[in-house]
Amino acid sequence: MNFNREPNSTAALLRDLQTPAMTRRKFLKRSLLFATAVGTTVPFMDRWPLEILPTARAQSAESLAIPGKDGLIVLNDRPLNAEPPAHLLDDSITPAARFFVRNNGIVPQADQVSAENWVLEVGGKACVAPQRFTIGDLQRKFTHHTYALQMECAGNGRKEFFPSARGNQWSVGAIGCARWTGVRLRDVLEDCGIRDNAVYVGYYGADKHLSGAIDRAAISRGIPMNKALEDESLIAWAMNDEEIPQLHGFPLRLVCGGWPASVSGKWLQRLVIRDRVHDGEKMQGHSYRVPCNPVAPGATVPEEDMCIIESLPVKSLITFPKSGESHPVRDPLNIRGHAWAGDVPVERMETSIDFGATWHAAALEAPVNRLAWQRWRQTIQLPRAGYYEIWARAVDSNGTAQPTVLPGWNPGGYLNNAAHRIAVQAV
Repeated sequence: MNFNREPNSTAALLRDLQTPAMTRRKFLKRSLLFATAVGTTVPFMDRWPLEILPTARAQSAESLAIPGKDGLIVLNDRPLNAEPPAHLLDDSITPAARFFVRNNGIVPQADQVSAENWVLEVGGKACVAPQRFTIGDLQRKFTHHTYALQMECAGNGRKEFFPSARGNQWSVGAIGCARWTGVRLRDVLEDCGIRDNAVYVGYYGADKHLSGAIDRAAISRGIPMNKALEDESLIAWAMNDEEIPQLHGFPLRLVCGGWPASVSGKWLQRLVIRDRVHDGEKMQGHSYRVPCNPVAPGATVPEEDMCIIESLPVKSLITFPKSGESHPVRDPLNIRGHAWAGDVPVERMETSIDFGATWHAAALEAPVNRLAWQRWRQTIQLPRAGYYEIWARAVDSNGTAQPTVLPGWNPGGYLNNAAHRIAVQAV
């Protein structure tokens, strides 16, 4: 079967199916359209939610060979942004070769970066004693720590929003959980002294703005002091026990798991302890913000009504099998994936094969440390031949579950944590 996307058909199919009433004629029309879309019978057709398109229509066969990143799908080349399809994220610890690439500006060239000569400056109005550290200074002066930390782009899943939002049209692959080694951000900040009026920590990196302006950062975001002082917030020099690859911030970067990856600044050169919310590049306007209160799809939202994104919502991913695979109808089907929930752990994992009509618990592992994603597994039986969708949803420790449809629309297309879906053909 060919489950590859036909882009021009999606909008027309959606318009045709989003009708206010479900008459028998409309149901038959929808059944015909969906059967045509997936090329086979659909055993649970009567339970298919009206507003949801077949997952088989959303698969992509695109790939691009970035050196060391085979299989990633490139979304943009200026700046370079790329993601792996879900089935390439099956490792418990994400290899650098499978880790998504998110850039905002011009990446420093490898021949312009030297770990031996790299200097990190720490200062700011709420810093008692500004200092400069080489990487060697950091390694000698402070205790080393290693954590597996989930890092996700806040725009992961943006391509599903309707109306569409500007920005990289991420599918589901802008997420990874690597092992990061470095020193605690807290230890460095406390060594420099934190004034009582400290509110935020902002970063500056060596990447340049796309305009080429030398006096304008590509991105300069930050985190509140409570996040900066967590055990797991690191100034890191190693990824998976090796030097951080150039695309991921060599030789030094911030890693703050559970929050938008944009707060984990790459090519880290300067930290500022602020007496106010950081106001660097992409901390203003609509960048990495969502409406403070729900809005109608397509609404124009004033800047003053937008709130900064902090801890990311509960989410999960099916990493095996690959969407679009065929499977013998009589054989048990093993499925697995990951689940995560920003600053809190995932408490329960469930799957459905009948479009969310019924859900069944999956085995869920504990995280290897706080802010690491959690592995889940399940064995299911497909009752008869035909097209199926496997849906996965996680529930966090606060009792919040992933929605089965798109969450509230926002202008930036952020925080799509709808249940992940893959297509399977039982034969």
